[in-house]
Amino acid sequence: MKTYEDLVGDGGSDIIGQVTELGEKLRSRLDKIKYKVALMSGKGGVGKSSITANIASCLADRGNKVGILDADLNGPSIGHLLGVGNDAKLEMKDDGLDPGIGHQGIRIMSMDMLLKTADTPVMWTDADDATASWVSVMESTAIRELLADTNWGELDYLLIDMPPGTSDIQMGLARMLPRTDVLIVTTPAKAAQQVAARAADMARKGYLRVAGVIENMGPSTNPDGTITAVFGSGGGQRLAESIGVPLIASIPLDTAVAAAGDAGTPVAIEHPDSTASMAYRDLAEVIVTDVAPPIEIAECSLRGTLIRAGADLDRARARAEARLNEPNRSGFISAADTDVEPIIESVEESTHE
Repeated sequence: MKTYEDLVGDGGSDIIGQVTELGEKLRSRLDKIKYKVALMSGKGGVGKSSITANIASCLADRGNKVGILDADLNGPSIGHLLGVGNDAKLEMKDDGLDPGIGHQGIRIMSMDMLLKTADTPVMWTDADDATASWVSVMESTAIRELLADTNWGELDYLLIDMPPGTSDIQMGLARMLPRTDVLIVTTPAKAAQQVAARAADMARKGYLRVAGVIENMGPSTNPDGTITAVFGSGGGQRLAESIGVPLIASIPLDTAVAAAGDAGTPVAIEHPDSTASMAYRDLAEVIVTDVAPPIEIAECSLRGTLIRAGADLDRARARAEARLNEPNRSGFISAADTDVEPIIESVEESTHE
């Protein structure tokens, strides 16, 4: 596979310089974010965006600085769910684009704030000969620019509302967001679990840690104490067991969630005593306590990641070797010209410090 360095000439475009500059800008933004948590489902219609918005609300209610990247470029909804309309004007400054500000000061970047009207479709190209691969490249580039060009500032948590599917754009996001914890969202329905399992497998192939499963639209308790399970029950637990992670929340089906979403306010704010709101607060507690506990920015390093994840040296060694031996898609590094031992030695030093 050729790399950028193999180009004989770039026609004066300085492509290497552009790529390097964008990479440095992206790293600079991400260095100011303590934790990145991606919510994935593999398919649409399971309420992932609603869950993302309500987790953000509950985290912010605990005093955290929270941002959301709406990575679902073709079906964005985070802005509306948090009260930022399509008419919100984003300000471009010399150092980047200021995000939209939703309820509780949540910082939002979403395509729905960049479209001309709320009904404007996202059209990547109108060329008759455009291929799916070319559209995928444009989508991945757009995601990278939204991440790198947004003035996120210092955040405790950046939540990423991932698009449905398990294709190039999801894998591209995995490469852009190393050391991101993934939460898999499903419903009790079997079809949703099957697709969610593929999403978990894709995340692991991208070297992301799958931290848990969230079941949405689960059984709800009626005022008379009876249980209604519109989509069945136990699906979240079955998925969690099959992929080897804990079920960290079951959000009951609650009409208050839909009503609050239509109003542009998280249900955790609009109806704090609803069963769904209580489940969201419990979920936020699990995220803060178990998935991504508070740390200082200075601790956001490989050493801190290994220690927090409880990774032993053998696992770190195997992961480093696998990463260097996998087929090289980026073109920037390969096992053929890279010695794995210095990386492993650095891991050894980190785990023993």
